[in-house]
Amino acid sequence: MSKVDVFRALHHKRPQGDPLVLPGPWDAASARVCAEAGFPALATPSAGVAASLGYADGATPADEMFAAVARIARAVDVPVSADVEGGYGLAPKELVERLLEAGAVGCNLEDSDGGVLKDPHEHAEFLAEVRSAAADRLFVNARVDTFVRGDGDPERALERAALYVAAGADCVYPILAPVGVLPLLRSGIRGPINMVARLDGEGPSAAVLGGLGATRVTFGPGLQQRATAALREIAAGLR
Repeated sequence: MSKVDVFRALHHKRPQGDPLVLPGPWDAASARVCAEAGFPALATPSAGVAASLGYADGATPADEMFAAVARIARAVDVPVSADVEGGYGLAPKELVERLLEAGAVGCNLEDSDGGVLKDPHEHAEFLAEVRSAAADRLFVNARVDTFVRGDGDPERALERAALYVAAGADCVYPILAPVGVLPLLRSGIRGPINMVARLDGEGPSAAVLGGLGATRVTFGPGLQQRATAALREIAAGLR
C-alpha cells in the first residue's frame, strides 16, 4: 500500500478505547525520535513548527511551512500529515500540489480565519475542491472551530461536521471540544473524529478519549512546548 493508504487504514476499524495516537514533531530530529519510538504515523502541529521557525502561531509564511513539512517527511519512513492552518489563501489545486510535493499524506484545514468562523457552506465548497484535486492522494482532516472561535454549541459543530464530511473530508477535528460532549459528537458524526489531548496530565488520556469516541488523538504543539521547557531548565542550569 502507498503511505496515504496506510495512513487512511490506520483510522478505520479501530477498537473503542484504542485511538490512533499521532505525536506532533516540529522538525526532522523530533520526527525521527517519534518514528523510532514506534509510532506508525505523525502529524505536524502548525503552532509547534511556527515556534521552531521563530514565528507566532498563525504567522508562518506558506513557503517556510511547506519547507518544514518537507524536511520532516523526508526524515522518516512513516506517513506524515501536515497542519496547514487555513490553507494560506492558496487555490485548492495549488494547495494539494504543494502538500504532495512536500511528501505529506494528509492535512488539517481550519474553518476559521483571523479568529472568526468561516461560512460553513463556503468552507465545505473549499473542502470539496481540495478533495476533487487530491482524489485519494490526501487524507483531509477538517477542523471544526466552534469550540474555540464560536459559541461552543455542539449542535452547530455537528452541522459543520456534516457539511464537511459530505464535501469529502476523511476526518473531523472539533478542536478543544469539552470531553463531556464527545459522546454526542461521536453519535452525530460519520467517520473518524480527531481529539486533542494535553501532555501536562490535566486532561483525559488518549485511551479515555478513545473510549468516549475519539478515533485519533493529537497533541497540538504540546511536545514542542515540553521540549522547550526542558531545554529552558537545562539552559538555566548551565548558568
